[in-house]
Amino acid sequence: MKKIVALVLTFCMLSINTLPVFANSSIKDVSAKYWASREIQNVVNSNIMAVDSSNKFNPEKSITRVEFVQALLKLLSNDNLNIKIGNEFTDINVSDAFYGDVLRSQQLGLVYGYPDKTFKPYKTMLRSEVTSVISHITKDQYTDLSILNQFNDKNEIPSWAVKAYAKTINYGIYVNYPCEKTLEPNRELTRAEAAVILSKLKNKLHIVKSEYVNEKILAVEHLNVSKKAPVNTVNVTNIRNIICKNNLLEVEFSERYWSKLSKTGEYVHFDVEQNIYTQEGTLVLPEGTKLIAEVTEIIPPKKFNKNARVKFNFRQIILPSGQTINISAVPYKDGYLKEGPWMTTGKLAAWTLGLGIIGAGAGTGFAFIPAKAAIGTGLAIGIPVGCGVGLVTGLVTPGLHYRAKCGENVLILLNDDTSIPRCTCDK
Repeated sequence: MKKIVALVLTFCMLSINTLPVFANSSIKDVSAKYWASREIQNVVNSNIMAVDSSNKFNPEKSITRVEFVQALLKLLSNDNLNIKIGNEFTDINVSDAFYGDVLRSQQLGLVYGYPDKTFKPYKTMLRSEVTSVISHITKDQYTDLSILNQFNDKNEIPSWAVKAYAKTINYGIYVNYPCEKTLEPNRELTRAEAAVILSKLKNKLHIVKSEYVNEKILAVEHLNVSKKAPVNTVNVTNIRNIICKNNLLEVEFSERYWSKLSKTGEYVHFDVEQNIYTQEGTLVLPEGTKLIAEVTEIIPPKKFNKNARVKFNFRQIILPSGQTINISAVPYKDGYLKEGPWMTTGKLAAWTLGLGIIGAGAGTGFAFIPAKAAIGTGLAIGIPVGCGVGLVTGLVTPGLHYRAKCGENVLILLNDDTSIPRCTCDK
């Protein structure tokens, strides 16, 4: 009986401890099957958007200008930005709960007010208006307007928003729900759709212009790729992981390589075989990451056993997501790859042994002609002579071309700080 009571008490205590977790992790009006449930949960958990006092998100409700401003400020870590401007809006008062956020938005240049000195905080935002804001704060790039041809209602996009739509679609930060072939640019944006756009932007903070995002160093961590590394620090920020200059990374050849068949200007591919973590546990480069290196110099083999040397300059990192990052890196230590001493030793041994055998055969033959009994003398003379000639020949002949097997590991040295978006790596 006592055991039963103890079990019941234990169950009750566990229930008390776990019930709040279930309550906080569920949103009453967003089911797991709702089309934007994952993104809504993401922005709520990240404190970018909030539920109401009834734990409802109101996903189908249109988002207002002030709601979008507040969410965007939190996403950009600027919700506590010091305000340095005065209030020029006739419909915004210091007593308003959102007073500071509207001024922060105006100071940063996120969502501007109207020419009549109003902000209209409760006015709902159109899809095209939100697209214009996202385009405004993200890094500029050339985008062919033909990217809009995939949408049936492209002609409904306001002329002032055409380039903005092309840019944000190229970045992948847009909504085309419920129909993939329509953008509905002139419809009000719902809170669910805002959550999708903000969640996508959160995963691509590295494309936001630096003047709009408040980057903070969260920690200084360390790599342990090799004890030879001159530097092993990684600066972890709220936006990216910065692998500091002079760190070493280990990569492997994606295919076989032979310098004899190679030429300068060609590109060679490498892979990251497994996840690269800091000692503190932050994922820096995920498994499946690829690197592209350019062959910039090939020094052919030279006499006196000097092996070929190949210079590689690593130009790009391609993350599993498809995102490309420019880098500058070279093989450790001097930027060249060549055959190691064991391969050279093997070559010398082959020459020595090969000509030693030939010398032995020649000595035996010459000795056998005058007298069978002289065979031993012929071997005694032929072997060392042949081996000596083989060794000398091996030493004076050209060295080896450089070969690498598929999967062969290479240490590379970073010439500059290398930034990897945290969103790409975080699990």
